Amino acid sequence: MTNQILIAGFGGQGVLFAGKFLAYKGLLEEKQISWLPSYGPEMRGGTANCSVIISDEPVGSPIVSNPDALIAMNLPSLDKYEPAVAPGGKVFIDSTLIDRKALRDDIDAYYIPATKMAADAGIPTLANMIILGKMIKETGAVSFENLLDAMKKVVSAKHAELMDVNIKALETGYNYQD
Repeated sequence: MTNQILIAGFGGQGVLFAGKFLAYKGLLEEKQISWLPSYGPEMRGGTANCSVIISDEPVGSPIVSNPDALIAMNLPSLDKYEPAVAPGGKVFIDSTLIDRKALRDDIDAYYIPATKMAADAGIPTLANMIILGKMIKETGAVSFENLLDAMKKVVSAKHAELMDVNIKALETGYNYQD
C-alpha cells in the first residue's frame, strides 16, 4: 500500500514540521518513506508545501503529482492543489481560514476548523498537528500508536516541553467529528 500525501500552506504554519513528523512515524513503522519539503524564499508568510510518501514498497520518486491526501492550510493551497488530487482521494481543509467547499465531487472533503480549535485549546501554533491527526484517522497512512516515539525525532531536546502539546493536538484532530 502506498499513500502519497501533500501538505500545503503559508510558511510558519508548521507544514514542514507536520510532514517530517509523518515521515518519521512511517519510518518507525518500518515503511519506505520520502519527505520532500518545498518553500518560498520568505520562510514565514511565503508558500510552503511538503510531499510525503509512505509505502510498503520502495519509493521510486519523491515527487507527489497526484496526492491521495491533501492537507490545505490556506486558500491558495486549496486552489492550487485540489485539481491534482487523485480521484477517490481525501482533502483536509482548515475551515477556519478557508471559506469555500471543495469543488470536486470525486473526492472526500473534510472541513476541520483547525486554527480555531488550536486557539481555543490554548495551542495557537498547532493547527497543523490538529489537521494531521484527522488525516491520520481518515487515511490510516500510519497508525495512531506510539506517537511519542516519532515526536521525539522531530522535537529537539531543547523544546521537550512541546512534545505533550503536539500529542494533545494530534489527539484533538484524531477525535474531531465533523
